[in-house]
Amino acid sequence: MPKSSAEDPRLTRLTAICQRFPETTRKMHGSHASFRVRKKVFCYFLHDHHGDGIVSVCIRTARGENTEWAAHDPARFYLPAYIGPRGWIAMRLDRGRPDWGEIREFVSESYRLAAPRRLATAVPRLKPRLGGGLS
Repeated sequence: MPKSSAEDPRLTRLTAICQRFPETTRKMHGSHASFRVRKKVFCYFLHDHHGDGIVSVCIRTARGENTEWAAHDPARFYLPAYIGPRGWIAMRLDRGRPDWGEIREFVSESYRLAAPRRLATAVPRLKPRLGGGLS
């Protein structure tokens, strides 16, 4: 990320989505950010993670769904280092124009998977499906 006081507009947009959920906090780690509900991370913003040149959002998925998404559309989805084997998927934000509605669906489901039941049930279910649409 270039040395600048201006925040990456993709991070600004992702922050606005994440902070709509109850008890969300954001923590910056250099050019990366994590979003937590209480002490559990439900979303990461990665910018050139370990020099890979990729800008992405990483979210939790139900067990096994991450590999399905990565196989379905490898140009947009990949399994992130370290957390991919634990059910996380990364969506690229650096290829074309991000679909912020779809990102909101993924982040919403990730929040629901990480949040305590009382908080999770307060968030509408917007689970993305292969091939588009909501379930």
